[in-house]
Amino acid sequence: MWKTAIASFALASTLLAADPNPGVSLTVYSAADPATFDPQQYVQMLTQNQYYRNQVPMPGYGVVRDVRKVQVGQGELRFTDVAAGIDPTTVRFRSFTDANAAVLEQNFEYDLVSGQKLLKRYVDKKVIVERTLGDGKVETISGTLLSADSGLILRDDAGGVRILNGYTGIALADAADLITKPTLVWNIATQRPGEHLAEVSYQTDGITWRADYSLILNEDDTRADVSSWVTMLNQSGASYPNATLKLVAGDVQRIQPAQGYVREQMMQRASAVRDEAQAGFTEKSFFEYHLYTLGRPTTIEQNSTKQIELFEPKEAVPVEKVFVYYGMPEARHWRFAGSPQTDRNLGTQSNKKVDLYVRFKNGEQQGMGIPLPAGRVRVYKRDDADGNMEFVGEDVIQHTPKDEEILIKMGSAFDIVGERKQTDFQVSHDQKTLTESFEITLRNRKEQPATVIVKENLFRWATWEITNSSTKWEKQDHRTIHFSVDLKPGEEKRVTYTVKYTW
Repeated sequence: MWKTAIASFALASTLLAADPNPGVSLTVYSAADPATFDPQQYVQMLTQNQYYRNQVPMPGYGVVRDVRKVQVGQGELRFTDVAAGIDPTTVRFRSFTDANAAVLEQNFEYDLVSGQKLLKRYVDKKVIVERTLGDGKVETISGTLLSADSGLILRDDAGGVRILNGYTGIALADAADLITKPTLVWNIATQRPGEHLAEVSYQTDGITWRADYSLILNEDDTRADVSSWVTMLNQSGASYPNATLKLVAGDVQRIQPAQGYVREQMMQRASAVRDEAQAGFTEKSFFEYHLYTLGRPTTIEQNSTKQIELFEPKEAVPVEKVFVYYGMPEARHWRFAGSPQTDRNLGTQSNKKVDLYVRFKNGEQQGMGIPLPAGRVRVYKRDDADGNMEFVGEDVIQHTPKDEEILIKMGSAFDIVGERKQTDFQVSHDQKTLTESFEITLRNRKEQPATVIVKENLFRWATWEITNSSTKWEKQDHRTIHFSVDLKPGEEKRVTYTVKYTW
């Protein structure tokens, strides 16, 4: 135990030896679902409905590290300009001037100035009320405020009680102790009173980020230019001027309310000097997540959204179009039941739409190789007639490591259609078998060839075998098979197969 304590003290001494410069560092964690969370819509809802924040909490939080010069040991230390969304249980104070300085008591004062709050604080105190009478004259009433819950109740200087439902102004006495900003108040013990260089770090709600990607396809849809932006949304109740910004991508578990703070985050130091005018995000693995650090200071204002480029655009990334025909409507989710599904009409619906995807590999050889945070992907293509970029589809990707494949659903193909029908159905309860046959028809009305993947779910029972097939098939999982069908321009092809279930 003593060795551990000595090692910890040595580490702390090393860190304290390298005093940081005053300033703010901000690390932002996002739990936003890119499919449903839109920063601009969130801001609009906050504007329209002041209770929206409580109804739909912001999916994310931040860790703030603020280094300032403060006066310690001369009464209470009031640390202002902290985020209104702060979690006081995560606050950590550290002095670089006196390593032994310790916080004995902490208060978080957040009952900020507002008209109603001011009036409640002046109950049993002297106030002067002005109100306009019907003839336009202004009446002045001096007395002691008894209540401000519904209108005003005063005991006037003559001893009478007056109820006022309307007034034009109120003059209050001494207001020196009013709180205009969220403030941490500490009682700190130190052997070196005076000016200290101190670090205060804490977690705050009300801040998050989301990644957005753009793909611009080339003329024959074989390559794409890929770019990405980060959208920051700050409703935390504080601004972060010239801050060092870090973003964490990954599914980080956080208990609500937060009970502590990972100290490693507070120990990090800047280690590289970059061109501040151009330096963008640099990425590295961090624990089991990915950390993106902006190479230049940036300002994140309160009540604002901000876009920052996540990485330099990647040009001519190889991509391919993928057509998938799933004959059953996508709204039907077929799961294995507790017994064989012997209803012959189950799963015989025919969906004519052929889904269209764009697929590429996130590898270095393909010009990518960047761990990609979850985000929304929008795909565009240039119209040769006027040179304008036209929107052709969008999808959502989850956190994607490098060298993994990315599949973006674009919509449905216009000129490729499919049909699916059941051609035979036989069930033998004595032999505990069920045999079912299907015919899938594909038609390519395009002027270019196309390859269509036919997806079939074998959902009736867990034990099955394909007894007959017109086209080679591949097993994808315990209940899914794929057929790959090449179609020439204007060509129609049929895929037939028979599946036998046993139990």
